[in-house]
Amino acid sequence: MLAIVSAVLFFIAFLINAADVSTNDTFTSTNVMLLGLTVLALHLAGFGSGWTFRGRRR
Repeated sequence: MLAIVSAVLFFIAFLINAADVSTNDTFTSTNVMLLGLTVLALHLAGFGSGWTFRGRRR
């Protein structure tokens, strides 16, 4: 799931950069790309893959 979010953020960053859209200082293509890299790193670290609860086995 986080990989899909990362791909969407990369695509938005690409569109901002390719269309040369004038945005404010917080919503630049570089910042969106860095958010995508952060989400991708979380995905590779194993976050968002679902939590499983294993009880005691008797």
